[in-house]
This record gives sequence, structure tokens and C-alpha cells, in this order.
Amino acid sequence: MQNDKLKSYLSLHLIVFIWGFTAILGALITITADALVWYRMVLAGLFLAIFIAFKKISFRIPLKSFLKLIFVGLLIALHWIFFFKAIHVSNVSITLSVFSLGAFFASILEPVFYGRKVLWYEVFFGLIIIAGLALIMKVEINYLAGMLYALASIILGVLFTLMNGKLIEKHEPSVISFYEFLAGVFFITIYFLFQQKFTADFFILTANNWILILILASVCTAYAFTASVKVMRKLTPYTVMLTTNLEPVYGIVLAYFILGGKEKMSFEFYIGALIIVITVILNGVIKHYQKDK
Repeated sequence: MQNDKLKSYLSLHLIVFIWGFTAILGALITITADALVWYRMVLAGLFLAIFIAFKKISFRIPLKSFLKLIFVGLLIALHWIFFFKAIHVSNVSITLSVFSLGAFFASILEPVFYGRKVLWYEVFFGLIIIAGLALIMKVEINYLAGMLYALASIILGVLFTLMNGKLIEKHEPSVISFYEFLAGVFFITIYFLFQQKFTADFFILTANNWILILILASVCTAYAFTASVKVMRKLTPYTVMLTTNLEPVYGIVLAYFILGGKEKMSFEFYIGALIIVITVILNGVIKHYQKDK
């Protein structure tokens, strides 16, 4: 049992590293945020459908759960649209740094969703992360629009993470993700039809964009998203959300080497990132200590 939790925790760190790379792809792909999310969800849904059929997993799901998945799919679509929009109006560093607020929101909302008492150290760690974020943002107020988009994105991210935490108790991760992506595609498609965005130019992409979108949809979405839902069988949503605070660290390092000097961070960022890393480690130590009591 303890080994399963360790494997899940290590898997989660691999997933978070992949998510950090997702931000780099978002900066390199040269189409609008909503179009990018549409392509991402269409292709990821297709990859998952092939995987589910290959594994002979049933697509059947109760109507009540299906309706919940439709709503979660809408949240995921909006979450990703705001995420890529934040990257486009600011940069990778700003967007990923704001994501560290996720643990604080999760510490407040998880007790509401799961009916358990608020744990003092979860709120405390959330406040420490806010302090780390404040250091990172200290000299970056000119990126306020990007911060607000990122903030909206992470709030939506916390909500669908908590809802998936309950859905995973009864359903296969790949099936959950498939229907959520399908719902996201449906809502974005309706929006595009009203906005008359489905023009011939919409479907004409450069070879570079196609390659990056395929990587985004397969490795960074179909695999990473399904795997993240799966680890929630062993880890709490709060631990998942807190560990994702390493995403800024992974993402910023990758951005520096892949995107160049424009992603170079201030001294305050490195101090803030260190605070976030230490907080993640402390959370794991305390949870492990309490379970061994």
C-alpha cells in the first residue's frame, strides 16, 4: 500500500514535469488560445478513444455521471483557454508562477467537497505559497492581465480536480477523460459556430504547429491528464494540487533553455521557487508522519 502511494507520487512528479513542458508548447504554437484548446481536446479525445477500444474498456457510464462529466469538461476547456491566453499576453514564467495559488484554493475548497475538517497545516502551507508567489510577482506588476487570466485558470483547475477526485472512485480514468474532452470540444465548437470561426484558414496549420499540437495532445494531454486522474485514487486532491506547484519550477527552467533569455527570472523568483519546493516537501513529510502514527 505504501509502495503504491510512493509510485503514485513519483508518477505525479513526472506528470507535473510534462505539464511544465505544456506551457512551452503553448508559447511555441502560433494559433489563438481557443483554437489551440479545440485542437488539443479533439486529438486527445481521439487518442483516448483508440486506447479505450484497444484495452476493451467499456464506454458505458451512468447518465448522472455523464452529466457531471459534461460540466467538468466545460471547466477544463475554460481552464486551458485561460491558461494559454495568459501565456500569450504575458509569458510562461508569470503564468506558471500564479498557478502556485492552486494549493491555497484547494485547502479551502477540498473540505467542502469531501466533508472533512480543515487541516491547519494545509492552510498554513497555502499561505506560505502565497508569500513565495508574492516574491515572484514583486517586480512583475506590468503583467497584470496575464496574472488575472492565470488566476481564473487555476481556480477552474482546482474545481475540476476536486470533482474528478470524486468521479474517479467509480469510473475508469481514461473513460472520464474521454467524455470530459468530448464535452469540451462540444462547447467550444458551439462557440465557434456562433462566432463563425470555422473558416478554411482555421484548418490550415503550419507543419511546425501540427507537430507541436500532436505532442501536446498525445503526451501532454491524453497520457498526462489520464494519469493524473489515476493517481488521485492514491493521493488526495490537495496533495495533487500542492505538488503541481513544482510546475512553475520545471516550466521556468525549460523555458529558459528552450525559449531563451526573455524567460530569465529575477533573484526574487528563485527565492519564491525555493519556498514553493520546500513547502511541497514539508507537506509530503507531514502526511507520511501522520499516516505512520
